[in-house]
Amino acid sequence: MRKRWYRRVLIMIMLLVTVMGTGLSIEELQKEAKKQQVSTGSVSNKMVIPGGMPIGIYMKTDGVLVLGTDSIEGEDGQEYQPAKNLVKEGDYIVSINTEEVSSKKELVSKMASLDTNEVVLSLRREEELIDVKIKAVQGKSGDYKLGIWVRDSVQGLGTLTFVTTDNQFGALGHGIHDTDTDALIEMEEGRVYETKILRIEKGEKGSPGGMEGMIVYNRYNILGAIEKNTDIGIFGTLKNAESLTRQEEAVPVCAKDDVKTGAAVIRCCVEGTVKEYEIEIQKINYFARETNKGMVIKVVDEELLEITGGIVQGMSGSPILQDGKIVGAVTHVFVNDPAKGYGIFIEEMLS
Repeated sequence: MRKRWYRRVLIMIMLLVTVMGTGLSIEELQKEAKKQQVSTGSVSNKMVIPGGMPIGIYMKTDGVLVLGTDSIEGEDGQEYQPAKNLVKEGDYIVSINTEEVSSKKELVSKMASLDTNEVVLSLRREEELIDVKIKAVQGKSGDYKLGIWVRDSVQGLGTLTFVTTDNQFGALGHGIHDTDTDALIEMEEGRVYETKILRIEKGEKGSPGGMEGMIVYNRYNILGAIEKNTDIGIFGTLKNAESLTRQEEAVPVCAKDDVKTGAAVIRCCVEGTVKEYEIEIQKINYFARETNKGMVIKVVDEELLEITGGIVQGMSGSPILQDGKIVGAVTHVFVNDPAKGYGIFIEEMLS
């Protein structure tokens, strides 16, 4: 009996040690997994050409983007809202009465040719395709109207972040959102163009300022194609990379766990040519809720502060370099302190 009792105690002790040992192993594995999430090590041997050059951006939406609905006056002088609660802000109109539409011009043309007030719109709402039936309102001009505000393209100005050895590029460090709906633009096609900065509005507390440029949207000024619009930037292929990068040399890519607080520089074009300006990386957050806010940076270069007040709209994408390596890109400005802003790790953009 005593032997059996001792055996039971011994077995229980061995089981307890085994369970405790397993718990420690799992904890160590979890720590190691987190460490690997922070640094893949795969970017340490990559080389890219740092940007800093301004680019003009044009993107055509994938379908006709709905900005909102409104009331319209019928031929009887009464106000009607035919699309209210049927069509929503952020929807994309892809067809009308089974006929495909890809632009605002096509939508207006098909509405003008209607001979009935019954309209079926096919909408893409997030990941779903839905059909809605609307009774269009005939105005005093005789044309049928839906009371929907729409957009089919966006244009703007930003900064190139990097170009790879095979002419792939990344820019902005954040996605392009519609100014009215604040939704990430669903893109059918896009292009980047050569541009020239004409004027800079200096940033002040409460007003972030901005860069104004001249963009000629013709085929002679096309630099390349935008292939992706994502939350961490726009990406594509440069067809005419040499015009932007012929005087630039490739630099190593820095893994994000090698980025440190302290002195760094940003590259941007606020004086007619791309130059480097001194900044400080003040804070690093490897697990930021928003990927493009992994660093807090502050402009300390007196020359740049004199010209821009710090970070202004249009500087998004300006590459950040530290110790001769590209570590990230400028993404946002602090509205109440334009000398400060956020940055994204270059490792995130290259992923």
